[in-house]
Amino acid sequence: MASTSSTSLLDPRAYHIICYSTFVGTTFFQSFVAGPVGFKTLPRAMFGRLQQTTTPVFFAIQTALSIGMILTYPGERSTSAGLLGHRVHAGWSGLMADSNLWTITIPLLVILVTSAANLVVLGPATTKTMKLRHHQETRDGKKSYDAGPHSPEMAALNKRFGMLHGASSLLDLVGYIASLYYGFILGARI
Repeated sequence: MASTSSTSLLDPRAYHIICYSTFVGTTFFQSFVAGPVGFKTLPRAMFGRLQQTTTPVFFAIQTALSIGMILTYPGERSTSAGLLGHRVHAGWSGLMADSNLWTITIPLLVILVTSAANLVVLGPATTKTMKLRHHQETRDGKKSYDAGPHSPEMAALNKRFGMLHGASSLLDLVGYIASLYYGFILGARI
């Protein structure tokens, strides 16, 4: 029994499942529960400040978990070696196998790229635009979300914020859908 537990702690398959499930759970909760509930519940300024501090952490977690999934890819069980079989195409070589391109490699890369793009590009750009809107609100004496008309500067910032936030949300959704697709592939291989 002791060797089974020590083997489990060293088994990359367990870490792969933990990374995958944490990615799916975290993404679902942040995107479909915490974000919408916070937006409806908190005053806009508090919600903005909350998002400004939690979203970079969320994107960093997504990116780290996607790297974890790639590094711990478990391969598939070969039944030619008896009842338990052995793992083939595990790790990096499994990701590079032609037979895994559309079922493993592409979904995991989509998850990584969408998470990293939000962490490094869209997240910071959205936060920067949000801060610029706060400064413009002070100059205009009017909130960015108040009824128009807005100053040309605020109108441009609102448009930019909407585009960046929309692109970030779309990337998050694409990464989440790729993770669900991958989950069905992974489930069939367990």
